[in-house]
Amino acid sequence: MTKTTRRRFLQTSAAATAGAFSFHYVSARVLGKEGDQAPSSKLNIGKIGCGGMGGGDLGGVAGENIVALCDVDANILAGAAKKFPNAKTYKDWREMYDKEKLDAVVISTPDHTHAPPTAHAIRKGWHVRVQKPMVHTVEEARVILKLAKDNPKVVTQMGNQGNAGDGIRMTKEWIDAGAIGKVKEVHCWTDRPIWPQGMNRPDKTDPVPAHLDWDLWIGPAPMRPYVNGAYHPFKWRGWWDFGCGAIGDMAVHNMDPAFFALGLGYPASIEADAEGATAEAGPNKARITFEFPATDKHGPIKVVWFEKQKPPRPAALEEGKEWKAEGGNGILFFGDKGTILCGGWAGTPRLLPEAAMKDFKRPDPSIPRVKGGSYQEFIRACKGEGPEPGSNFKYACPFTETLLLGNAAVRAGKKLLWDGPNMKFTNDSDANKFLSKPYRKGWEL
Repeated sequence: MTKTTRRRFLQTSAAATAGAFSFHYVSARVLGKEGDQAPSSKLNIGKIGCGGMGGGDLGGVAGENIVALCDVDANILAGAAKKFPNAKTYKDWREMYDKEKLDAVVISTPDHTHAPPTAHAIRKGWHVRVQKPMVHTVEEARVILKLAKDNPKVVTQMGNQGNAGDGIRMTKEWIDAGAIGKVKEVHCWTDRPIWPQGMNRPDKTDPVPAHLDWDLWIGPAPMRPYVNGAYHPFKWRGWWDFGCGAIGDMAVHNMDPAFFALGLGYPASIEADAEGATAEAGPNKARITFEFPATDKHGPIKVVWFEKQKPPRPAALEEGKEWKAEGGNGILFFGDKGTILCGGWAGTPRLLPEAAMKDFKRPDPSIPRVKGGSYQEFIRACKGEGPEPGSNFKYACPFTETLLLGNAAVRAGKKLLWDGPNMKFTNDSDANKFLSKPYRKGWEL
C-alpha cells in the first residue's frame, strides 16, 4: 500500500477491527441477485488447492456441486479430478475466476497464497472458506476484514474446525457462569513444529518437476529457485515467505477458546523468547507472551503461547498425577477461583483438580450448538439456512492478526508495544516491516 492509501485505509478500518473478538450470532443472508440459486439447492463450489488439507476440505463439501478444481501441481490436480470427473480443472485460480460462475470457493493453499484469492472472491460476491491461518500478514487481515464488512451478503469462514465444536462453547459457558472466577492468565501450547524450521535458504537450484508450475506456486512471494524437498509439498510452513510457523498452524486451534470465551481485543504488548529463528525461517522452539489490557468485560489478561514445549505444571493438578500436557496441544485458563483445562483443537473442558468436577454443576447450554461440524455450518449459512459461521472473518481476521504479531516479536527479537487502531509498533518502527509484504505484479489483493 502507498502511505496515502494506507492512512485512509487505517482510518476506515480501525474502528471496525476494535472489539471484533466479541462473540455473537448474526443471521446469514442469501445472495440477493436475481437468478441466483434457490437457498435449498446445491452450491456450485470452486476448490483451490487439492492436496494435503485440501483433500480433507474437498471431502467436507463433497455433497455440493464441485464444478471447478485448481492446483499448481498437475499430479495432485489429476488425483482430485478422478474423484470429481465433472469438474473443470485449472492450475491458476485467476483463470478459474475469469471463466467460472461460482457460489463459493474453498481455499486450501500455503499461507502466503490465502489472501489474494480470498479478496477477489469477496469482490465477486462469492462465499469463501479459507484454511487457517486465513492470512499471511497483519495488513492482509485488515484488508480482508474491511472487504468482509463491505460485503455483508458474502458468507465467510476460516477453517479452524474446533470453532464449530461443542468444547469451545462449553468453555465459554463455564467461564461466563463464573466456574473459575475472573480469568487472569491463559497458557496455550503445541508440539509443533513437526516440519523444518530454524534454517537458512538452500544455496542450490534443482530442476522444477514437470508436474509443478513453480511460478504459480510462488504466487505473490519473491521468486526463488526451486529446491527438491525444501518447500513443496508441506515443508513451506516454516519459511517466513510462505508460512506462519507453529503459531499460524496451531494457535489458530489451541488459542481459539481464549479469544472466543474472553472477547480479547488488541494486545498492548507482545514478547517472544525463541530459539533458532533465522531471517528466512521460524524458530525451533518459542514462548510468546501477549499482554491484554483491562476492559469493561475483564481485567488485564496474560496469554502465553508455548511451541515445542510444555507449559509449567499447573498447581491445581493433583499431586502425583503425571502432567501429560494433553498430548502436546491444549489450553489452560487460570482464574482467581479455579482452573480449566481443555485438550487441543478447542477440546472439551474440565476443571482442575479433577476432583472438582464431581461437585460441579454445569451451566445449562446457552450458546447454540453446530450440527454436522464446520463444513455444514458454512454450507447452511451460504444457503441462508443457518447463522453465519462462528469463525467468520469479523472474528477470524482480528484473531489471526494477533497471532501474527507473535511472529513479528520473534523476528524483532524484543518486546513490542502495539498500537492496534493505527496498526503499528510504537517502540520499534523497524519492526513494522513485518506487518506487510510486497506482492509480485499480478498477485496483488
